[in-house]
Amino acid sequence: MLESGDRREGKLGGLAKLVAASATMGGLAALLVLPGVGAAGLGAKKAADDFRNMNIEKITRSPSEKTIVYAADGRPIVTFFNEFREPVRLDQVSMTMRKAIVAIEDARFYEHGPLDVKGTLRALTRNASSGATVEGGSTLTQQYAKNLLLANARTKADRQRVTASTVLRKVRELRYAISLEQALQKNQVLEGYLNIAYFGAGAYGVQAAAQRFFSKPASLLTLPEAALLAGLTKNPVAFDPTRHPKAAKLRRDTVLRRMAELGLVPQATAAKLIAKKIKLRPRLPRGGCSTSRVPFYCTYIRNEMIKILSRGDKDRVKDAIDRIQSGGFTVRTSFDWNAQAAAQRALDARTSSSSNKVAAEALIEIGTGQIKALVSSKRFGMRKPKTTINLAADAAHGGGVGVSAGSTFKIFTLMTALEKGYPVGTSYVSPGAIRIGGFKTCKGKRLPLWTVKNSHESVAGVFNLRTGTLQSVNTFYAKLQRSVGLCSAVRMAERFGMRRADGRPLQQVAPQVLGSNEVDMVHLSAAFAGIANHGRYCAPTAITEITRPNGKMVRLPANQCRQVVGPHVADTAMNIMRGIFGHEGTANKVSPPGAGAGGKTGTCESFSCAVFAGAYGRLASAVAYWDYRGGFRHPVWGVYGAGLPAKVWSSSLRSANAARRPLVPLPATKGMALGAAMTVLNRGGFRTVVSNGPVNSALPMGSVAYTSPSTRLEKGGTVMVYLSNGPTG
Repeated sequence: MLESGDRREGKLGGLAKLVAASATMGGLAALLVLPGVGAAGLGAKKAADDFRNMNIEKITRSPSEKTIVYAADGRPIVTFFNEFREPVRLDQVSMTMRKAIVAIEDARFYEHGPLDVKGTLRALTRNASSGATVEGGSTLTQQYAKNLLLANARTKADRQRVTASTVLRKVRELRYAISLEQALQKNQVLEGYLNIAYFGAGAYGVQAAAQRFFSKPASLLTLPEAALLAGLTKNPVAFDPTRHPKAAKLRRDTVLRRMAELGLVPQATAAKLIAKKIKLRPRLPRGGCSTSRVPFYCTYIRNEMIKILSRGDKDRVKDAIDRIQSGGFTVRTSFDWNAQAAAQRALDARTSSSSNKVAAEALIEIGTGQIKALVSSKRFGMRKPKTTINLAADAAHGGGVGVSAGSTFKIFTLMTALEKGYPVGTSYVSPGAIRIGGFKTCKGKRLPLWTVKNSHESVAGVFNLRTGTLQSVNTFYAKLQRSVGLCSAVRMAERFGMRRADGRPLQQVAPQVLGSNEVDMVHLSAAFAGIANHGRYCAPTAITEITRPNGKMVRLPANQCRQVVGPHVADTAMNIMRGIFGHEGTANKVSPPGAGAGGKTGTCESFSCAVFAGAYGRLASAVAYWDYRGGFRHPVWGVYGAGLPAKVWSSSLRSANAARRPLVPLPATKGMALGAAMTVLNRGGFRTVVSNGPVNSALPMGSVAYTSPSTRLEKGGTVMVYLSNGPTG
C-alpha cells in the first residue's frame, strides 16, 4: 500500500515538474517575443533595456588571445597569455573532432535554429522524470553565446551576471543565440565554439587542447582523441585526463557510444576503442619572460609595451598589462639572435653566473637606435644566484639603479669643448692630483672645491684634447670641464639621451665628468651610437611593429632621431677614440674588433665598477662590470675599463658584426592568392608561415589581408601571412 502510494506520488511529482518545465518554456517564449512585458513581469526594467539593446558585435569580439613577440628574423621570442588559446579555422580541425563535438553537445545542430524545441522538451521531460539533470537542453549556439558572454565579461559583477542561475540569464543567452544564427552560418558558429570553449588544464579552444593533451594540432586528432576532447567541455575540471584519468575515460566512452548510436562510427569500432585506455602526450603551455630563451630582452619588451599601450598614463598600466596578456598582438622587435649569442659567449667566457660580481652589455644599431641584444652574466630566476633584475637596462625596463658611467662620460665634455671651438691641441698642465673650484650648476649655484686624482698619480704633465682623452687623465678633464662649463657638459650628455638609470635627471656635480651618475648600458650604448652616426642621435628602441588581431597597427612613438651636434664635432671625437687601442691609449693591450673601432674606457671611483663603451661597424655597445650588492661596499679591485669590459666589448662586436644580416624590403603581396604570395615571398628568399585563423578584411576570402612584418625583414627571415575571411555585411 505504501509502495503504491510512493509510486503514485512520484508520478504526480514528475508530472508537476514537467508542467512547471512547460510553464518555464512558455515564459521563455514570452520573454523572447515580448521582452518588455516578460521583463516587467519579473520586475526588471533594466533587463528589458538589455534585451532591446543587445549588441551582437560586442560579444563576438575576439576572446582572450595570446600575444606573440618575434625577433627581427621572424622567430618567436616569447608568448604572453591569460588563456592558452590559439584560434584556428574550421578546416584546420579534423572532421572527426567536428563530428564528436556535435554528437555529444547538439546532435541536431544542423537541423534546428538557435532554440531546439524538440531537444529542449526531451531534456526537460527526462530531467523532470528523474528528478535530476541527466541531459542538457542547450543548443551548441546557446553554449557559444554563453561562452562569448563569459569571455567578454570584464568585471567580477559581469562574470556573476553571466553565470547566475536565473531565468533572465537563460533568456539573455537565447536572445544572443538568435542574433548569432542570424549573423553567422552554422559552420561559423561551430568554428567559433571550438575556438572559445574551455577544455580544461588551462587550454582554451580545440587547438590549445590538442596541443595540451596530445602535443599535436587539432587537424591531426584521431577518433579516441577527439572523443576525449569532446567530452571535456561538459565539466573540464572533473574530466581533466591529467588529474582524473578514470573519469575522463568514462566520459570519452560516453562520446564514443553516442557517435555509434548516431551512426557516425561503426558499433564495432566504438566497442574496440572503449576497451582501450586513454593515451596522452601532455605538454604544458609556456608563456611569460621566465620561459623565454632571452628573458632579459623579453623583460625590456614587456615594459616597453606597457608604456606604449598605456600611453605613459599610470592609471592605464593595469589595463595595458591585461591587454598584453589577452590582446592577441603580434609584436615585431629588433632583436638579433646572432648578436645576442655573440655577446653572451663573450660575457660567459669571462664571468661566472654564480658570482656577485656581474657584467651586463647592450648592443645597439648605429643609425636606428634599435636594440639588437641585451646580455647579463646572471641567469634569469627568482632564487639566488639568479636574478630578475635586467642589469643592462634602466629601472623603467626592469633594471635597477644602474652603475657609474666612469670615464666614458669624459667624451661629452670633449664634444662640448669641440663644439665651442677648442682646437684638439688645447692643452693644460695636469698634475697627479689637484684641488679645483669654479664649477656652477645650470641655475648658477656655485659648487664646493673638488679634490681630484688621476688613476695613477704618476700620470702627470701637459695634455691636450687628444692625449688627455686617450690616457684618460682626470685632472686634465677637471680643468677642461671648468673651462667649458659644468652646465654645458651636462647638457651635452642629455642631448645624447643620457639620464640616470632611475629616471631622474643627471646630477650637476663636478665629478659627473668622471661618470659619477649611475646610468644603464642601453642608453650609454645609444649615446656612443649617436657619436659614431656623425652626431645624429637615435633614442633606443626595441619594438618595430605591433599588429592587432584585426590587422590594424598600434601607433608607435615616432622614431626619435635628431642631429644633436655637428658632424665635425662627433667625427673628431670618434677619430680621437679610435686611438684608444694604440700605444697612447688606455686599451693598448686589447685587440680591437676591427679597423675603425673606437671607444672609451671607464674605471669608476675606488674601483666601484669598470666600464667600456664604443662603436665598430654598424653596432655600438657598452659593457659594465661591478658587484650588484653595491660597488663602493664591494669594489672590483684591480679591474679597469681596459680589462674585462673592453675585452668583452671587442669580442662581442667582432662576432656580432660578422654575423649581421641587413633588413631588406618585403615584396607587396596584399590581395594576392595564398599560393601566389608564397611563391613571391619564397623567391625573395623569405620563409613563410600562414596564420592559424583568418582576419577581418574587405579583401576576397582566402586572399592575403596583410603580412607581419609589413615592410622590411632580414634576408631569410620568416613572414607571417594573414588571410582574409572575406567582406561581411
